[in-house]
Amino acid sequence: MRATIEVAGLRKRFGRTMALDGMSFTVRPGQVTGFVGPNGAGKSTTMRVVLGLDAADEGHALVGGRPYRSLRHPLRHVGALLDAGALQPSRTARNHLLWLAHSQGMGARRVDEVLELVGLASAARRRAGGFSLGMRQRLGIAAALLGDPPVLMLDEPVNGLDPEGIVWIRGLLRSLAAEGRAVLVSSHLMSELEDTADHLVVVGRGRVVADTGTAELIAAASRDRVTLRTSALSEAMRTLAREGGAAVAATGRDTLTVSGLAAERVVALLGRDGVPFSEVAAHRATLEEAYMELTRDTVEFRGAAR
Repeated sequence: MRATIEVAGLRKRFGRTMALDGMSFTVRPGQVTGFVGPNGAGKSTTMRVVLGLDAADEGHALVGGRPYRSLRHPLRHVGALLDAGALQPSRTARNHLLWLAHSQGMGARRVDEVLELVGLASAARRRAGGFSLGMRQRLGIAAALLGDPPVLMLDEPVNGLDPEGIVWIRGLLRSLAAEGRAVLVSSHLMSELEDTADHLVVVGRGRVVADTGTAELIAAASRDRVTLRTSALSEAMRTLAREGGAAVAATGRDTLTVSGLAAERVVALLGRDGVPFSEVAAHRATLEEAYMELTRDTVEFRGAAR
């Protein structure tokens, strides 16, 4: 089976709301693909359509070239974590996984392997209803890994994890991709995806806004921007603002971000006017900055500024 997720022309309406409006992208093997967008952008609906939990009005979603509903033992093809709370609270962690394993023709040995892998071996016989959010996340990841699938889909996998758990999940996701699997991760934490995702699918209002490498997106957002540190913030702003085409913004008590001017030109202008500075450097945007710039016009729910 090919390790891919193919989403093509998905449209889905809930009443008057167009949840998906031509959503199309491919998750390829050997890399972690981040799936990001504002609330209401269509991420969860897309993942539910891929897993056959919702039916699209138009388009199709395939796992390894086949619809999910046609897979005889789906957990052997795709592992998914959409809701860590979707479990029977009176069952122990081990019995929860045994129930899933038996439904797919697997035995207890694999259950014990994944419990060890996610760090829950010592809690295997505890009732899942008493687990913390982070422990439920680990149990959900264990369930996703149960069939040793070539495709993985995880929605907010770091939710509830402590710092050790976050470092662990980063390494796990990268190692799974390195084995040639296709890994799709939906997350609101840009800092986590910046360290983990090789590729990004950015969505807004039910369609793809960007489908690109993480490094390329950050590079594009960083282009023609310079970070300036100076003790004379006002004087520096006046000097640089007089240069045609330049945009200057204060980003800290002693820091400016300058767009539209090369670092060499910034230094020359400050020197000409005798404005002191301690640093001029090419600006490297964060993934969060790049994401905010891309999705500025697609945010549906926005709080009012105070």
